Amino acid sequence: MNPADLCEKIRKIYPDIGQCQIDLNVRYDKEKKLWVVHLEKYGKKLETYLEAEEADACMLGKQCISLGLQIGQLVKDIKERPETRQTEGV
Repeated sequence: MNPADLCEKIRKIYPDIGQCQIDLNVRYDKEKKLWVVHLEKYGKKLETYLEAEEADACMLGKQCISLGLQIGQLVKDIKERPETRQTEGV
């Protein structure tokens, strides 16, 4: 599996990612042997970590509960956090 495949799967589960100004980035941390899922919206940044086995199971269509719960909470949290971007003239 590669990061682009996992990003696409996450976007299928949560179609508002990318469309509601939420940027998604996925990378594999070889040292920790975990997938790092990074969301950013207007300067707000949050990350979660997925076990490789959980990500693999989801990609194979077996079970996406863990991935869905973690990403769902991350999306909720990033939407609720106040913006950190600065507006012009302030």
